[in-house]
Amino acid sequence: MQTKHKLLFIVTLMLLLLGAATTINVGLNFREYSIKSAKEKAKMVAAVVKDGLTAHMVNGVMDKRQYFLDQISINNEPVKELWIMRSQSVIKQYGKGFTNESVRDALDKEALATGKTVSKITEDTHSIYLRMTIPYKAIVTNSSAKCLSCHNVNAGDTLGAISMKFDMTNIRSDGLLTILKIIGLNLLFIIVVLYLINKYITPYMDLFSNMQIGIKKAYSGDFTHEFETSVQGDGKQIALEMNELFKKMQGTFGDIKFNLATFIPQGVQDTKDPLQEAKDIIKELSDIYKFKKTIELDTSKDVVYSRIVDVLTQKYELKNFSFYEVDIHADTRKLIYISQGDSICHDYVDEKASLCRAHRTKTDVISTDFVDVCKECVANDLHYVCFPFSINEDNALILSITTKSKSEVNKINQQLPSIKNYLEAAKPVIESRILMAKLRDTSLRDGMTKLYNRRFLEEFIDTVMKQAVRGNETYSIMMLDIDFFKMVNDTYGHDVGDKVIVSLAKILNESIRESDLAIRYGGEEFVIMLHNADEEGAQMVAQKIHDAFGALKFTVEGGQVMQKTISIGIAKFPTDGDTVWKTIKFADTALYVAKTTGRDKIVRYVPEMSENDGLR
Repeated sequence: MQTKHKLLFIVTLMLLLLGAATTINVGLNFREYSIKSAKEKAKMVAAVVKDGLTAHMVNGVMDKRQYFLDQISINNEPVKELWIMRSQSVIKQYGKGFTNESVRDALDKEALATGKTVSKITEDTHSIYLRMTIPYKAIVTNSSAKCLSCHNVNAGDTLGAISMKFDMTNIRSDGLLTILKIIGLNLLFIIVVLYLINKYITPYMDLFSNMQIGIKKAYSGDFTHEFETSVQGDGKQIALEMNELFKKMQGTFGDIKFNLATFIPQGVQDTKDPLQEAKDIIKELSDIYKFKKTIELDTSKDVVYSRIVDVLTQKYELKNFSFYEVDIHADTRKLIYISQGDSICHDYVDEKASLCRAHRTKTDVISTDFVDVCKECVANDLHYVCFPFSINEDNALILSITTKSKSEVNKINQQLPSIKNYLEAAKPVIESRILMAKLRDTSLRDGMTKLYNRRFLEEFIDTVMKQAVRGNETYSIMMLDIDFFKMVNDTYGHDVGDKVIVSLAKILNESIRESDLAIRYGGEEFVIMLHNADEEGAQMVAQKIHDAFGALKFTVEGGQVMQKTISIGIAKFPTDGDTVWKTIKFADTALYVAKTTGRDKIVRYVPEMSENDGLR
């Protein structure tokens, strides 16, 4: 309805302006025409007076001229006053004339002086007058009446002038009446036009308003609006087609937000425009689908983690964050990625993950919620948002985001549901890769000792060697064997033998570093690979293992106590062998020498052992 009122207002204003312009134009033209008509009438009167005076002069009755002039004023109602005057040349020849035949004002003087017609309009609130003075000039004509025959003047000289005062008050009244009639007609025309516009436009305006209401509802996801109109023809057809369209849209889009949201555990930000919201959800689904299809082809969880980091840095433009993996059973936390600097958590939290408030409470931790909300964080002037994400019963993830701005915290909070959508998509892939890694690790470890097995050595030794050559690294390799181990199995049984092997494996694990490798090579044989260990360090580790195992006491049947010894052979890569396999072989040679020369000893490989059979 507001649009209709605007339209009617604009049309009315335009018609009023047009009427005003027409009225003003008519008024001005009427005034101009009235003045022009009065001047023409004055000229006609002047011509009649001139001819009458000439006739009086020719007939010798000039002394009767006043009667003639009075009759002209009496018989011409608009002429209120009329008088004549003589020029100086005529006064000189014939005298001043009657008393009233004299110059009365400046207009008379000007007309006599210039010989030109002079006029002036005088008006007030009650009346309007035209004062006009017309000069008479001596002219030469073909008629018998010649001015020069009676007057001692030259051709073109001014003989005198006639002055008249015309009453134009009635003309103004007539003009005003005409203008009022025009205004009345204009107003009548405006009323008729507005009536017709209102009659024929209102149904279309109503349809337009009805459509506005329906579209407004559609923006909020409501397509149930019914379009109604009294317009026939095309307008009626449009309303019917809109109703049909909205019915289809209701069936298609009415619940689109909720249907799409079922594919995302946590939906996108809520808006008042469900279509835009649906678009955002579809875009989110598309991005997540492409992300999931990508990580499904990745070979390990570490690669998947790197993909998640890429999403956080590129899609969400996070600049400062840490990404952790939690081993729930071991209660440890491992840093996967940190953008820069150090973690805001104390170092000991990595060794006891349950100290992390987000992991322990399984809720989002936001520093702006409460002062010093997490006691294990050293944030200083930073604000942080930490949230946990469970993978399975054994593993979880923690994302810790830091910023200096409180407003940035609000932005991060808005992004969290979307970030969790990506983690939710990655969850089954990560779980699968963890399981595959465990299965892989199981296949590469000895079931009894939990040490790596010979298969691990065979599969990874080439990679280890390439890394060592590339990094100019060394390995001190020890080959260990339990002395007279077969006798243990034969005498006390395999249970005791297994106990001895497990005990040795435990000593090996406790005696080496994380960068070193302990491998059950087969039976009672073990391989130790000490990373970048010098001769003295390798000897010390070998001696430590030798002494620790020799000090072990095993209780067997009958309460007897048994002790065992080990023999160890040592070789160094690449000093002794240019490949790891060669070095292992040389360590085995040194072990053989230890066995054949008395056992229970540590022997360092020398080249002569390979050349002299007597040393073997």
